[in-house]
Amino acid sequence: MKITAHPTVWLEDDVDTDQIIPARFLKTTERTGLGKHLFADRPDAPRGPILVVGANFGCGSSREHAPWALLDAGVRAIVARSFADIFRANALKNGLVPVALAAEAHARVVEAAASGRAVTVDVDAMMVSWNGGTSVGFSLDAFARRCLLAGVDELGYLLSFEARIAAYEADPSERAPAREGAPLERGAAERPGAPSRREGAKQQ
Repeated sequence: MKITAHPTVWLEDDVDTDQIIPARFLKTTERTGLGKHLFADRPDAPRGPILVVGANFGCGSSREHAPWALLDAGVRAIVARSFADIFRANALKNGLVPVALAAEAHARVVEAAASGRAVTVDVDAMMVSWNGGTSVGFSLDAFARRCLLAGVDELGYLLSFEARIAAYEADPSERAPAREGAPLERGAAERPGAPSRREGAKQQ
């Protein structure tokens, strides 16, 4: 998944969710139609597929409408010094890419944007690049990155296993209890009160 655009720079810190989408527009549970209200009270705010902003972006109240509005307005990635934790989580769950960079790396992206260069946010490589090879890295939670690359949210990820779940439920042998003394599958929980495999080995 790559997002390439000429970034729009708005180096303002502490842009809260009420600035992103004012509370008076939160009467809907639909994800579409909110883009026209993005930054409704901030006419100086930018638009574009890639936004480069300051620190603590998305602070304030927890509202999923904020990433909905950004996505509906065509924003696909936000490069910031830092994000509010809840906003970052909401963004990832809805397919908006939050790129948090340290001060030096952030300044390099700002410089590239100011010079008119196109910037690419590569989710697979977790890199922001420009000028045919110059790049800085960023981090993403492994599961969130997997969902972004697959183009699904958490529910969509679970539904992708629907056929395997149905096959499991249709086969009683898959649900048979483990035999006494049978080795556990990797990652399986041991029986409460039973000695661990390591303890059992010591007793032998």
